[in-house]
Amino acid sequence: MRRIVATGTFDILHPGHIYYLEESGKLGDELHVIIARDVNVKHKPRPVIPEGQRLAMVSALKPVDHAHLGDLEDMFRPIEEIRPAVITLGFNQHFDESELQRALRERGMDIDIVRIGPYTGDFCSSKKIVREIIETRGGYGRDDHTG
Repeated sequence: MRRIVATGTFDILHPGHIYYLEESGKLGDELHVIIARDVNVKHKPRPVIPEGQRLAMVSALKPVDHAHLGDLEDMFRPIEEIRPAVITLGFNQHFDESELQRALRERGMDIDIVRIGPYTGDFCSSKKIVREIIETRGGYGRDDHTG
């Protein structure tokens, strides 16, 4: 069984996430997705959607065989438990592949790192979606919680 691990925040799900997960899944037999914990997201604004809900949404996606919350203290702990053949990174994830490879090897793990290219389509980033909502909806819904 060739296991693949994809990682990310997956805050506001969009077509870019689906593309990343589908492409990741093509590399093996079983796709595990590790969702960043709320407190561990430091390279961008704090997620809007709480981690438990992000886990539930990613778990429900067709390409995903198993979804896990990341470890609060050690990002490598889930990797050690899953023992994947490949870890995929999204095109915009802030990891240096060679540094990640070195850190994995120091922990006794020889895992391939594959960077998945960008999705080319509309609304392929959470930032773009939020911007579109603000520009097209303005103040709509601020006081009205019906939708």
